[in-house]
Amino acid sequence: MFSSHALRTAVAAAAFGAALTPLAQAGDDRFTIAVIPDTQNYLDYTHQKAEGFPFDANTMFIQQMQYIADNLESAGGEIAFVTSLGDVWQHQTEVMDEDHKARGFKTAPNPLFDAHFAPTDKVKSVEMPKAHEGFALIAGKVPFSVVPGNHDYDAMWTDSQFPPAKEFNPADWGSLGVLHPGGLNNFREVFGADTAFFKDQSWYVDSHDGGADSAQIFSAGGYRFLHIGLQFDPPNDSLAWAARVIEQNPGLPTIVSTHDYLNTQGERQANAMIDGHKVDPIHNNPQMLWDKFISQHDQIFLVLCGHQHAQATRVDDNQGGNPVWQLLSDYQDRHQTLIDVGYELGEWPVGVGDGWFRLLDFDMSGAEPRVHVRTYSSHYQAGSSEVEDYATWYREKEKPKETVEQFLAGDDFVITLEGFRARFGAAAAN
Repeated sequence: MFSSHALRTAVAAAAFGAALTPLAQAGDDRFTIAVIPDTQNYLDYTHQKAEGFPFDANTMFIQQMQYIADNLESAGGEIAFVTSLGDVWQHQTEVMDEDHKARGFKTAPNPLFDAHFAPTDKVKSVEMPKAHEGFALIAGKVPFSVVPGNHDYDAMWTDSQFPPAKEFNPADWGSLGVLHPGGLNNFREVFGADTAFFKDQSWYVDSHDGGADSAQIFSAGGYRFLHIGLQFDPPNDSLAWAARVIEQNPGLPTIVSTHDYLNTQGERQANAMIDGHKVDPIHNNPQMLWDKFISQHDQIFLVLCGHQHAQATRVDDNQGGNPVWQLLSDYQDRHQTLIDVGYELGEWPVGVGDGWFRLLDFDMSGAEPRVHVRTYSSHYQAGSSEVEDYATWYREKEKPKETVEQFLAGDDFVITLEGFRARFGAAAAN
């Protein structure tokens, strides 16, 4: 099924490994961060054999987590940190949470979404337990973070201020109205600060809103890194908390994970159909998150996000004049695995994900560190550059305006962390 793109792989390998000047640093100079984008379609209770689906899609989620577990530094591999970008599961348990009810929010009928996302107890009996099972494979073995995406909230409704249009326009998903999430009890039950996953873990250094926002510190490649996970469209209280965490950990190179931040064109724009700030002004949209927080803190060098269906990369200088790399990855619409078993996709093709997630391979040995951004499928047991039909399977739906070469390069590329040494030299671990 697969053929190695020998020439391209060789060129990439040469570019990654060439002309790196070793520094006198103790310890292993190479490590990997595993980035898990939206897994909701794996855990969706309707995507399991018990509901008539051709296979148990949650098996692919467990495969992802097992691959990560097998390749942790504690297991002899390279993975030093794991971050999940939200939308862990699919469904909700409430029509609207009590806080939003008390604040006077109202719902609007939405025939499409009300049919597919009606509250269900199967969130608690099928989706949440499987999420716990997957992350239990790495618990106690590696520092990790999980942020809530909009689907991980207790409720998600079409807000009465932005109801659906009379006719749905396929070119404008905003015509379906604007959804808004609320309530985090379900998320805290699995990933809260007081759960066994995080309580009393030395690397879990702070949290806010019961763990909806969280901070971790991990050591790798001769440095101590700070990671901050922020909830969907984080409110001002979340940003104030995150700023305090940075102030309490000065000088550490900092990574931020949040759910919705870049669109597929690399713009800091919210999904038109799920825009938290548009519905509730206490929330910050992606550009506000950059303006108020990310650009203001020179320690932040990398931002990771999911939610919007495809991949994108952008780099901007912050207020200190230093670059911030921002990466979108979300593979939830992919369904080659369904095609493989002869499933009839229908007018609205079912997304699964096909096992794809990202591995960020850091090489800290050079004058400037480099990061090889790879996309890997634990289902196909291959990287994107090793699957001969990768662009054929996915490009037309995700990036039809790109050439095959551009599309392939979007999922396998190298970042040079320019200025990293000057910026964080003092943070090197001894």
